[in-house]
Amino acid sequence: MSARWLVVLALVAGCKKQEQAAPVDTDTAPPIPAPELKRGQDACTAYVTQVCACTTEPAQQACKLAKALPEAIEVGMQVATSPDSKRREVLQANDSIRKTFKECIEQAAKLSSLGC
Repeated sequence: MSARWLVVLALVAGCKKQEQAAPVDTDTAPPIPAPELKRGQDACTAYVTQVCACTTEPAQQACKLAKALPEAIEVGMQVATSPDSKRREVLQANDSIRKTFKECIEQAAKLSSLGC
């Protein structure tokens, strides 16, 4: 039985890997490509213009919220392009910007349901 335990112990010891600290990535994150940024900003601007031009009550409520979307993109761009931002912050800002683009496109597709 002791030979089996030695084999098991040897296997466990051989399989255990040393834990290493995660490498620190000091490279900067890639910016959002200019064409993607332009399309997203245009989509949000068009959505805000369309929803605020609609006169139905649901559209007017949506208009109040929609006005914050271009501002959210602007804040994200400030963080993403700041020289003080770390890679993780830039990646999170880029993700937030892309989610805002997505929201603009999805809400623009729902305009007809608001009576516009």
